[in-house]
Amino acid sequence: MRKLIVFNQMTLDGYIADRNGDMSWAHKKDAEWNAFVADNARGGGQLLFGRITYELMASYWPTPLAMQHDPVVAAGMNRLPKVVFSRTLDKASWNNTKLVKGDMVAAVRTLKKAPGQDLVIFGSGSVVSQLAQEGLIDEYQIVVNPVVLGRGKSMFDGIKKKLALRLTKTRTFGNGNVLLCYEPMA
Repeated sequence: MRKLIVFNQMTLDGYIADRNGDMSWAHKKDAEWNAFVADNARGGGQLLFGRITYELMASYWPTPLAMQHDPVVAAGMNRLPKVVFSRTLDKASWNNTKLVKGDMVAAVRTLKKAPGQDLVIFGSGSVVSQLAQEGLIDEYQIVVNPVVLGRGKSMFDGIKKKLALRLTKTRTFGNGNVLLCYEPMA
């Protein structure tokens, strides 16, 4: 069975975006961080998004600016198969994207059973919280940025039951970011 992995950047005070949805604080650039991001982009799998994150990603990664500034990441993002969950979008025009308008939980259960590489969610806080409540997320890869916003959007907004996690891996970067990997406790 394929794993469902969440990969999100988060502030020290637990937000994945500020109250206006801005994530510019998460775009630190240095050689070590850039190599890590590029290595992730070279991997495989299938990307899952909610509508808001999909629209942000689709407005940047297929552009000449993305290819100029982040060619390896842009190539990976454009190449990988993608699924966007939305009740309001009429179409998903970004390369290799499938639009799912129906039951997201059922669709993810089907995706996990299908052959192939792992599934990865970027951003998409409402998707994460809904799938976490259903016990469908196998791993959380959270990059904590040494930034405090005071207010913002949590990846876990709407969680109604306790979610106990076990730390499996850490990595500290020279730019101050810390990767924390967790798995749900049985």
